[in-house]
Amino acid sequence: MLVELRVRELGVISDLDIVLGPGLTALTGETGAGKTLLVEALALLLGGRAEGSVVRAGAEEALVEGRFVAGESGEELVLARAVPTSGRSRGFVDGRMASASVLAETGSGLVDLYGQHEHQSLLRPGVQRQALDRYAGVDLGPVRDLRRRIAELDEAIDALGGDEATRARELDLLRYELREIDELGVASADEDGELAEEERLLASATALRAALTDAHESLASEAGPCAVDRVGDALTALERHAPLSGIAGRVRSLLAELDDIASEVRRASELAEEDPERLAAVRERRERLHRVVRKHGEDLGDVLAFAAGARRRVEELSAADEARRALGNERAMLAGSLAEAEEAVGCVRRGAAPGLAHRVEEHLGELALPGARLEVALGATGIADDVELRLAANKGEPYLPLSKAASGGELARAMLALRLVLTTGPPTLVFDEVDAGIGGAAALAVGKALAALARSRQVLVVTHLAQVAAYADSQIAVAKAEQHGRSVTSARLVEGDERLAELARMLSGHPASVTARRHAAEMLASAGRS
Repeated sequence: MLVELRVRELGVISDLDIVLGPGLTALTGETGAGKTLLVEALALLLGGRAEGSVVRAGAEEALVEGRFVAGESGEELVLARAVPTSGRSRGFVDGRMASASVLAETGSGLVDLYGQHEHQSLLRPGVQRQALDRYAGVDLGPVRDLRRRIAELDEAIDALGGDEATRARELDLLRYELREIDELGVASADEDGELAEEERLLASATALRAALTDAHESLASEAGPCAVDRVGDALTALERHAPLSGIAGRVRSLLAELDDIASEVRRASELAEEDPERLAAVRERRERLHRVVRKHGEDLGDVLAFAAGARRRVEELSAADEARRALGNERAMLAGSLAEAEEAVGCVRRGAAPGLAHRVEEHLGELALPGARLEVALGATGIADDVELRLAANKGEPYLPLSKAASGGELARAMLALRLVLTTGPPTLVFDEVDAGIGGAAALAVGKALAALARSRQVLVVTHLAQVAAYADSQIAVAKAEQHGRSVTSARLVEGDERLAELARMLSGHPASVTARRHAAEMLASAGRS
């Protein structure tokens, strides 16, 4: 609820502060006094378009502040908008800077303005759909739950990897490369090094065997003097003399080492046989290993690491395919359920639309729009989310969207009729020009309708009709007077005799008219406001 509005340096307003209460409040005054300017100030507060031309002449900027009390908690919220003569406006929410869009978003849950402006929430398609749902008692819970679960399944499916064809190609490639590695049968990461040594030996087998044979003959030949024989002779000569036992021991060790080396050389010479077939096989094996290494890394260790990772990935993809099939089956089942749930919601909406239109039309007739017709247009199949309220403001005219179908006053009355039927909306409603072009019984009907609406929320109405103002719980008189050679707008709460005088002015133009004051008193008594 809006509890206080302060406006400074806006048009003919110098400094004005209004305290507002619950129920219906009427803003009244002479034409040009500044009543609609207060509504424009509210529009600025709610993020409306700001132009420097609205700033009072001689001032640097205009300032609008509104204090709201939210619900039963009583928590206060203060919105403010500063509009300079040049440059961008500045918005504030509880003293913190905010953009115009933030003001609009915040204000949309606080106030609806009906008149010649752009703040009517019921003009928005989403709000119209919500209004129909509230009227029809639509339960969107099952649809929301199914949509949320399907979205979760889609995310889970996406997390498993790309599309099915891409996954199949990756799986085929991995299996092909693993088959190639498995068929090769890599023994270990050191296999190529071991084969390289074998290849070196096989390639030089003839030269090696000759060298080993010569070495063995030099070390331990039976055909002539050799190293072992000569060292043996030296040992025999040394062992005859006790003082030479130390040297003899060393020579004895040398002789043993020579015998061992000679035996090893002999064995090596016996093994160093030429084997062209084995050499060719080793070379072919190494070439196959090198081809695999070039594809997967720098050595066989990289190949084995790739194979281990590929096997894990194959398992993941195989498991993912199974999981994807399960998720896909569940999604298909839920999609069918969603289609049924959406169709059920659509049926309820389509069934309730004519009733909503009929109830609003009944109020339109009471509000001096006897020929007006309302249509609730929506899709013929499915969930019918594309709800649109269309109005034919006069008999014989085509249905048009609400924003295009009526003048400011007609639109305000159409919105009033809608609000009388619908129970949704912000806690504060402001009607400007709702009584344009009407009088008599229609004006009384508008007053009664506003009073009925004000039983559940705060309603402000700018009116020129005493029949409407008489139904207000409180009345604020807006006047324009000259101060220091300049026009200045003021506003004050009128009660008792002052309210009678204001209503008399509205009825006859003469606040002191005895007849008009008596008529005003009758109107207040009839409205239950005496």
